[in-house]
Amino acid sequence: MTSIRTKTPDTFVILFSILVVIAALTWIIPGGAFDSHEINGRSEVIPGTFHQVESDPQGFGAVLMAPIRGFVDAALIIGFVLLVGGVFGILQRTGAITAGISTLARAHDRSKTVRILIIPLFMTIFSLAGAVFGMSEEIIPFIIIFIPLALKIGYDSMVGVAIPFLGAGVGFAGAFLNPFTVGIAQGIAEVPLFSGLGYRFLLWTTVTTIAILYVMHYARRIKEDPSLSMTYAIDLKKREKYLDDTDSSLSILSSQHYQALLVFASGLLVLVWGVLARQWYIEEIAGLFLITGILVGIAGRLKVSEITESFTSGAKDLVMTALIIGLARGILIIAKDGQIIDTMLNALSAQIISLHPIISSQFMFMIQTIVNFFVPSGSGQAALTMPIMAPLSDLVGVSRQTAVLAYQMGDGFGNMIIPTSAVTMGVLTLADIPWQRWAKWLLPLELVFLVLGLFFLIPPFFMGW
Repeated sequence: MTSIRTKTPDTFVILFSILVVIAALTWIIPGGAFDSHEINGRSEVIPGTFHQVESDPQGFGAVLMAPIRGFVDAALIIGFVLLVGGVFGILQRTGAITAGISTLARAHDRSKTVRILIIPLFMTIFSLAGAVFGMSEEIIPFIIIFIPLALKIGYDSMVGVAIPFLGAGVGFAGAFLNPFTVGIAQGIAEVPLFSGLGYRFLLWTTVTTIAILYVMHYARRIKEDPSLSMTYAIDLKKREKYLDDTDSSLSILSSQHYQALLVFASGLLVLVWGVLARQWYIEEIAGLFLITGILVGIAGRLKVSEITESFTSGAKDLVMTALIIGLARGILIIAKDGQIIDTMLNALSAQIISLHPIISSQFMFMIQTIVNFFVPSGSGQAALTMPIMAPLSDLVGVSRQTAVLAYQMGDGFGNMIIPTSAVTMGVLTLADIPWQRWAKWLLPLELVFLVLGLFFLIPPFFMGW
């Protein structure tokens, strides 16, 4: 409990400070808006329709109301997080997680092959999930599994978060089939759906490999010297919570443990099928997790009272995460209500006209990165920026395919570090990792991705891509 009390307020202070800064900008930046229309159920802006509107500066009252409004606006994500916490509470109560992690840890200790492959294998799986079906909010349940696993095999919470979250994040950024980013952006830009797959696959392979090497290098260093861990002090408490093996029987997989894990794994497979084949989103996934949790409890031989108690306890553990998500979303509400997002987008895009096509595409990438801070939603950012960037790319000699790539990387790379992302802040709060430590750890990799993104926008010009 000590680390929660001393560390999580830092996150609240950071987010609230950003909230105040954005509110102050609404008093400085003139209000503006693009006209929009609805296409296929989503609102898209109309290029060339930017006009000034009456400014709506956000005052003290708006700042104070932003967190609760953010809580309401992000209700689906927050409800999903609490429900997932409850389901993992049930799974934890069966003892299956403890036994499964102990079994995998013993395999890690005995087999050099397992030691070598455990990070790249899992990160590749999560990266594929991000690249193929846009895994984002769905990553939250895996944080609860991989932090104890990382601690058990001698790593730290940073590695436990990086395997699923960074893995899915780089897959999302380098996606070659993601329907929520590439699919929507290409549809708006009127290029063939999922065209240019080969070059995007090269991007995905490159960023995934770099991320895996980055995590493995860090993991090897802290394996040799745990004091080098970015979360060394924080993890001391977690090791007491997760790694208490005083009862050795808890670390042996029994038949009921296998059954509980099989039910849970089956639920995850259904999740993948639902997202890919049925376009499930949070409501459907939440319903799936609920029935999975009940079946896990039954498979784990829990009484009805034990299922309900463990569900309530698990959900309670994620209340702090839910509050952080609400506050992060409140920042975006302030920016939207202040009418400053379209003004900034229009001002930034106007700078591209006189540049060389390669520089123009790189400038688009930087613009998308900036806009992503205010709109950390892949589909939302596509609907906001691509109707402007697609015709603009025609004027400056940049292919629309390249404009989509600039959007994709600008949206994806930043999502892993920006504090306005509800998923990022939710994951870090769940992991009890202060944002500033995560940002310090990830910043070198983000700078590599920034340079890489600029480089990947050069060949398309010469390839006529």
